[in-house]
Amino acid sequence: MKIVKSFFLFCLLASILSICNGCATLPNVSEMIDEAPTAQKHPQIVSSKGLLSPQKSKAIMERLKRSADPTDILERHNAVVESITDSPLTKGNKVTLLADGQAAYAAMFKAIEKAKDHINLETFIIEDDETGRKFADLLLQKQAEGVQVNLIYDSVGSMNTPASFFQHLHDGGVQIVGFNPINPLKAGEEWDLTHRDHRKILIVDGKVAIIGGINISKVYSSIPLRRKQNEKAPIHWRDTDVQIEGPTVAEFQKLFFDTWLQQKGPKLSERNYFPVLREEGKSLVRVVGSTPGETNRIPFIVYVSAISFAEHSIHMTNSYFIPDDQIVKALTDAAARGVDVKIILPGISDSQLALQAQRYHYSELLQSGVKIYERNTSLLHAKTAVIDEVWSTVGSTNMDFLSLLKNDEVNAVILSHEFAVEMEQMFARDLADSRQILWEEWEKRPLLPRAREWFVNLFFRWL
Repeated sequence: MKIVKSFFLFCLLASILSICNGCATLPNVSEMIDEAPTAQKHPQIVSSKGLLSPQKSKAIMERLKRSADPTDILERHNAVVESITDSPLTKGNKVTLLADGQAAYAAMFKAIEKAKDHINLETFIIEDDETGRKFADLLLQKQAEGVQVNLIYDSVGSMNTPASFFQHLHDGGVQIVGFNPINPLKAGEEWDLTHRDHRKILIVDGKVAIIGGINISKVYSSIPLRRKQNEKAPIHWRDTDVQIEGPTVAEFQKLFFDTWLQQKGPKLSERNYFPVLREEGKSLVRVVGSTPGETNRIPFIVYVSAISFAEHSIHMTNSYFIPDDQIVKALTDAAARGVDVKIILPGISDSQLALQAQRYHYSELLQSGVKIYERNTSLLHAKTAVIDEVWSTVGSTNMDFLSLLKNDEVNAVILSHEFAVEMEQMFARDLADSRQILWEEWEKRPLLPRAREWFVNLFFRWL
């Protein structure tokens, strides 16, 4: 969500030196692909009981390969990812697609209501509106029942939420961390307003995790409105989450506690944060998290590598699409080798600057054969992709430099043909509500929008 974009302009002026430091460089993914083994002896797959034998891991991957058309996304891409992350590929997960805010909130409320031990919630934005207050009331109710509630919110993302909202939660026993406070006196030596916690994670009893792009705000609660010309109506935000049950939940829990400790949060009460997890489904899942300052920006590498190894189809949605040269090249190369590359992007946005910067890249992509669509019936906020009908990702990572370089992000990568089919069906529904951008029309645009897009793109690292 970009309602804090104008504030970011100030933040970036105040933190310009941190933008120009070493972590402001994206890694060269081509070199990583070249250095990774071209074929693995066996994939590293973890079950609820630990690391599987090479034979069992190989058998699982062979079954997965038979469920889809041949693709390097399952072996060569996996080798690249394993070379840059310790996050395991886990089996035995049940993954439920939550294709809009209404479905996600219903799943969240259901999970919270069933909580018996603890609730860990990490979010970029929690607003003091009817949706935020509904969450707050339920969290306080569970805290009163003896369930420990721990909350991390981003100080910039939630800057419009009054302190009294969080004080009310705190008074009720909820333990709270405001990520990277706006006030430098509270942040200390590590003050950096451009480093934001953009993750959205709900973990209940260490057994259920809900993650994706959905913040806590009423803008996700409405349904799409087909507005008549000149009619003003609330804009519906179209976003996606997933609910995951199974061994992978422990990996999300680790990310939550890493952030809590890094932010020097209060000592947590003793709870069963890492219960014994049993297998709940058949999906293979890898948790892809990132924080600034790491040598490797893992979500970026995962995206570029997956696109590079695609052989049949790349169907992507992204809310703030301001790609670097490596992403553009990976997409254009894929289209050149015959991959069906379709990208659905916002046609309306809460950031006109981001929308102009997004459109700057259309010409190169369209000429290469990439098909671009803009959704105008809703404000598209989803960050998803499905590749070769077997590899999917849902998460918080945008294709812009703040997300790729400066934010804490999290995505789930799901290897499952059955789940990929659900993703394709969701993508088809989004396509039906989108308008295709055709090169024949795009090249005839007037000079003024071209100049605007060029000028805004000069500042692409700050959008």
